[in-house]
Amino acid sequence: MNGRKPLWEVLLVSTKLGLTSFGGPIAHLGYFHEEYIRRRQWMDERSYADLVALCQFLPGPASSQVGIGIGVMRAGLLGGIAAWIGFTLPSVIALVLFAYLLQGFDLGNAGWIHGLKLVAVAIVAHAVLGMGQKLAPDRNRATIAILAATIALLWQTAVSQVFIIVAAGLVGLYLYRDHHMTELPEIRVPIRRSVALICLLLFFGFLFVLPLLRNGNSIHWLAVFDSFYRAGSLVFGGGHVVLPLLEREVVPAGWLDKDDFLAGYGAAQAVPGPLFTFAAYLGAMMGGWLGAAVATIGIFLPAFLLVIGTLPFWDSLRRKPAIQGALAGINAAVVGILLAALYDPIWTRSIQGPIDFALASILFLMLVFWKTPPWVVVITGALGGVLLRFM
Repeated sequence: MNGRKPLWEVLLVSTKLGLTSFGGPIAHLGYFHEEYIRRRQWMDERSYADLVALCQFLPGPASSQVGIGIGVMRAGLLGGIAAWIGFTLPSVIALVLFAYLLQGFDLGNAGWIHGLKLVAVAIVAHAVLGMGQKLAPDRNRATIAILAATIALLWQTAVSQVFIIVAAGLVGLYLYRDHHMTELPEIRVPIRRSVALICLLLFFGFLFVLPLLRNGNSIHWLAVFDSFYRAGSLVFGGGHVVLPLLEREVVPAGWLDKDDFLAGYGAAQAVPGPLFTFAAYLGAMMGGWLGAAVATIGIFLPAFLLVIGTLPFWDSLRRKPAIQGALAGINAAVVGILLAALYDPIWTRSIQGPIDFALASILFLMLVFWKTPPWVVVITGALGGVLLRFM
């Protein structure tokens, strides 16, 4: 690996990726590999693969965490921040502007907004299908997934999400306690363990202290920061899984109604960068640019703290069969949580009749079988929603 480069280089390259990386977390990893590894050779292939493995293990937005890790290895802690800003800021700006458009022109009942909700049906159905095949391929994990979906539907609180994840981890730990691990290459990280420990202490400190502070006063933005920080801390399996967590936080609290929530989620599919920037839209709907900043920092801060906090320990941790067993159970539960979200609120709020189901099916066909770029699917859904108003 070469020596550190100036921060501006990290910022410029990550901004380029933030403007062009469509297609979701797996596609983002492909863009990163092409730009960071093949073209610029900022890391070797083995180190990149190890970094991806770590970020798949951690809760949070995997592609953003990989970008942060690359930035840290290239230009230190500030390099990680620069990489995150470049990759995230373009979609944050786009979604905040969409939120202002939605508010300023009162477009909540417009046909194209309804079309974006149908896009959300196709997107999440695709995610459930793909994740189910990968993360719940056998009887035990499929059972965990269905039980998780059942609990999530029948017990709809923020606490239920935590319970499902913890319980699934314990079940996976028991079922896969003897899971055989292959030999893994060594990974070397230029971060002191003392710095990593501070980041881990901050991660858990915020997770436990913020709810106490929230309950002790009536500061609105503290409550918002707590909700988004907790969501960012508990998401396993990628950006789509944040949907049910955020819905449980913002809709019952009266911060946003379900229609505006789903419209923003559909719009988030049309922009490049991480899906977690959906938080910027939600924050902007609640309180303009200030709300967008609070929500965005809140949901991404856990990812940054976890990457810095675990990188130095990952080499020894990932070799333990117990960790891999717990992760197998958690990943299966993630599929169930997402399946529950596909039904409620996405399906129940979007599919209002046969014609809606037909359009959602076409969008699913385009996305899954025709391999149409997501931004084209989004535009098609919006136009289709407009046409439905005339039928």
